[in-house]
Amino acid sequence: MILRSIAVVATAVVSSASISSVDAKKNTTETTPPTPAPTVNEPDPDDAGITFQHFKAFSSSQTCASDEHALPFNNQIRGVNLGGWLVLEPWITPSLFYQFLGGGVGTTGMDHYSFCEVLGAEEGNEQLRRHWETWVTEDIIKDLAGSGAVNSLRVPVGDFMFEPYGPYVGCTDGAIDYLDRLLDWARSYGLSVLLDVHTQRDSQNGFDNSGQTLGFQWTSSLSTYPRDLTTFQHWPIRSANWIGEFDNQAVNYTTINYENINHSLGVIEKLVDRYHDHPAVLGVEPVNEPWELTPLKELKKFYWDAYLIVKKKAHYWKFIMHDSFRFTPETWGGFMKGCPDRALDTHIYQAWNDPASRLTFYNNACAQKKQIALMEREFGPVVVGEWSLATDNCAMWLNGFNDNLPGFPRSPCKYIPCSAPYMGDDQPGTPVDIGKPLQGPYGTGMSGPSFGLCPVDRDWMTERYNKGETGMSWVSAPPEAPRGRDGTDEVMTLLAHKKISAFSGIGHGFYFWNFRTDLYNPQWSYMLALERGWIPKGNLNDERIINSCDREDTGAFVCQANRDAPEKSIRGGVGYALGEEGKSADYIDSLHDDDLYDEADLIFSEFWDARRGQGATCDFGGAAILAEQNKTHSEDYYTDDYFNVMEVQVFPVWKIVLFSVLGALVGGLAGFAIAMKLSPKFNRKVRSSMMLRPVTSSRAFRQSFGNFIEPGFVGLQIDDE
Repeated sequence: MILRSIAVVATAVVSSASISSVDAKKNTTETTPPTPAPTVNEPDPDDAGITFQHFKAFSSSQTCASDEHALPFNNQIRGVNLGGWLVLEPWITPSLFYQFLGGGVGTTGMDHYSFCEVLGAEEGNEQLRRHWETWVTEDIIKDLAGSGAVNSLRVPVGDFMFEPYGPYVGCTDGAIDYLDRLLDWARSYGLSVLLDVHTQRDSQNGFDNSGQTLGFQWTSSLSTYPRDLTTFQHWPIRSANWIGEFDNQAVNYTTINYENINHSLGVIEKLVDRYHDHPAVLGVEPVNEPWELTPLKELKKFYWDAYLIVKKKAHYWKFIMHDSFRFTPETWGGFMKGCPDRALDTHIYQAWNDPASRLTFYNNACAQKKQIALMEREFGPVVVGEWSLATDNCAMWLNGFNDNLPGFPRSPCKYIPCSAPYMGDDQPGTPVDIGKPLQGPYGTGMSGPSFGLCPVDRDWMTERYNKGETGMSWVSAPPEAPRGRDGTDEVMTLLAHKKISAFSGIGHGFYFWNFRTDLYNPQWSYMLALERGWIPKGNLNDERIINSCDREDTGAFVCQANRDAPEKSIRGGVGYALGEEGKSADYIDSLHDDDLYDEADLIFSEFWDARRGQGATCDFGGAAILAEQNKTHSEDYYTDDYFNVMEVQVFPVWKIVLFSVLGALVGGLAGFAIAMKLSPKFNRKVRSSMMLRPVTSSRAFRQSFGNFIEPGFVGLQIDDE
């Protein structure tokens, strides 16, 4: 391709140092330089800067000055992602990918890239057009706007839509037309749109959400038993080559691919040229989720160059940058200081957390406030660009088509009938064959339809208030709650309130992932969460949301040793906590019983208090649990959360035995008396029985039951022979 020299011409001449370009005589790759120096906050004295309409930019320091704040970021975002639409992800729309079950090398589509590669341009485009037409409709946009809980849409778009390459050529024709239509709908219903460039050539993270799964290898030839298995692996050899060539052995980049970087900047330029004057566009996110091993110097340079391209024409657009999974002030503090309209995007999920009690998830959600507040102070506006209500990893294909992370899911999953295809019955591969078990190809882990059933997120059980909520009952809870014990609505509603409070109460808002799902999985579907009442319609500034983190914010919870955990686990957790602080844990070996658990209480609590703002959980490998300080749980504790909670009375064994015996005696006597009254035959048998003569002839019996059995009865009259 033609290497692009980036030049920005505003109202003043651009200095030669303002925007670096690629020398046409250089190769497209270059050896990675040493670790980059931290961001310089002051421009070079000879950097005259680039004058834009409302500010001046200095490339030597990647900072700005003279910002007039023509359009300050005053309004909080309440948004959803339109994921799985213009960029395919198999877990969101499995109906598109069922056709590849049972496939093999060259016949299996696992992402957008291989979808087009396997089907070809003509068939791929035909299926995609049917998908584009039905996955996002005007009625859906109208309903989202009408809910009162959405004011913005984050729309993942493919770089290939603006500069097609490889198998995308022809396969994705027409995608831009659907994006144009979506923007017009958004304008009609009063919604803004953030254009999120979700894919990059050669993948920025190796995930299927980048368009192309990298670090992938077919391993069927290594599988000799069972025979005829088609297998592959992805997660153990993950890679990402957008920004350069990644060395899996050295775990770093050996070269930088400037051709790919310039391709991405060219996409930004075309996107700006097309939409800079569209009133619905809020701004752009130039790359989604560049993985944590991306060289920081090159990533920041890419962000800077993209920002200048945007501001050349789209003077009022927001420029939102993903944190590259490094949400720290050390990474982003001071970057692009003084530059208007820039914000940082971070993605906060609990689906990959270890299984835990609901209290752990509540506290973790509220704890995000601290880090968001820190980044708002050290960098500037923060938007949580992706989050969900999932607390497990059960959603089918969440970690890839017919694949899973090693060791996932961490708990057994709930299974429901796989949904009918949303695009119509003409879709190949649908409906799922109810007569077949899990089909290949088989990845590292397991996830997929089996006998017409698909895995989705687990239910939460209704809490037993007299058992407390910090115990381990969730460990043995079934994935599908028994009838009358489903507490999912309660847990999800509280969790949603706490997350909304944390993300919008401190930061500049959020985008929920996703607006809908093909399978019935409301933990990942904003529309279903609204329908279930987990997220309230209308004003999200409801007092129940604003105050939902009060207990967590006031330090009402303490991280303490789990008394049900063995001492070995406690020592392991303590060793980890002390090791992270550079302290010796040798003395722990001499502690036992209460001394060990009491010492662990102090260590776990101190560690968690110091790090909960960075997202640390109270777990320590199962050695710790959260408990509310000096609080005895009662029914009021739960009804404060405006939910009904099941009370389960627990009786000692001796009481159960006593009541059983008394019940049997009372029941037997009552039955005897009734039978004597109502059954003449039984009455005669009893009265003629020699064995019962001492009883029926007694004064006590005659006085107690005589008249009841027979008026005038005075006892048995038996002649002696």
